[in-house]
Amino acid sequence: MTKLAVVLFNLGGPDSLKAVKPFLFNLFRDPAIITLPAVARLPLAAMISTTRARMAQANYAMMGGASPLLPETQAQARALEAELKAMDLDVEARCFIAMRYWKPFAKEAAVQVAAFGPDEIVLLPLYPQYSTTTTASSLKDWLAVYKGPGRTRTVCCYPTAMGLIDAHVAAIRRVWEDAGRPEGLRLLFSAHGLPQQIVDDGDPYEAQVEATAAAIAQRLPEFADWRVCYQSRVGRLKWLGPSTDDEIRRAGSESRGVLIAPIAFVSEHVETLVELDHDYAKVARAAGCAPYLRAPTPGVQEAFIAELARAALDAAGRDAGPAPHGPWRCPAGHAKCALRSGSGA
Repeated sequence: MTKLAVVLFNLGGPDSLKAVKPFLFNLFRDPAIITLPAVARLPLAAMISTTRARMAQANYAMMGGASPLLPETQAQARALEAELKAMDLDVEARCFIAMRYWKPFAKEAAVQVAAFGPDEIVLLPLYPQYSTTTTASSLKDWLAVYKGPGRTRTVCCYPTAMGLIDAHVAAIRRVWEDAGRPEGLRLLFSAHGLPQQIVDDGDPYEAQVEATAAAIAQRLPEFADWRVCYQSRVGRLKWLGPSTDDEIRRAGSESRGVLIAPIAFVSEHVETLVELDHDYAKVARAAGCAPYLRAPTPGVQEAFIAELARAALDAAGRDAGPAPHGPWRCPAGHAKCALRSGSGA
């Protein structure tokens, strides 16, 4: 029986209010986030984490004092293990979690994977859309610490994967129907933003976000009015736009309600539970944007977990059946795409 280790990558989140500041420091000292030499980046990361800590702690306090991202990822890992067992009885599959900026870190997961002694390792980012700031950073972190056995393969990205799209479509329709099918809603696909310069340098993230949105919208003819927007901007750099809060204000000025679908997140965390559900809800009330609805993230929806299992088995060279959506390929010009650069598998 083949032993298959599936390593789930995610950003991580503080597990207490005391962990908020070191979590922020880990985030901003990453050269994928702040592209300065270490001599400048580390002091800047210390300053940002200090100045932002109190506001961030207030946000995490609203969620009970900790991020729910790890429990959500653990639930996805358990569901994925069960799905892999059901799909391929000749594989002993075990899922491991490697967070980028808080526990469990990649070095902890690496020890666990090595002790498992896998024949095959699949690195599976829980970032559907590839970016140098997320997937590439997590991959680099893992490759620097794992020294154990097993042939390693990587799932690069899955922005138009059928199971991902199915999960979003079902979530959006359910929220809309539960609200009484209000007419005239604008569907806003909200993704975490990036500085424009990162995209201009060849990062495929924006193109993949737009592809996810288009694939979902194609399945939702009842939402002819839809737009892609970006949230979580920080600093003074020019970021991808339009911003989600500006689009909410625009809808309010046009006497429209909105339904927001967070299409770059697969788990609930501070950007959904606080930024979307609290901060932007206040923006909507002030702008007269009603109703203000928000679809949940894919979480452990059956379609999404089945898609992850199929992707993992396919990457490991197991017969998981043909991908109904076909392989993803970034448009020409995205030099930082892992597949185009040859670093993906």
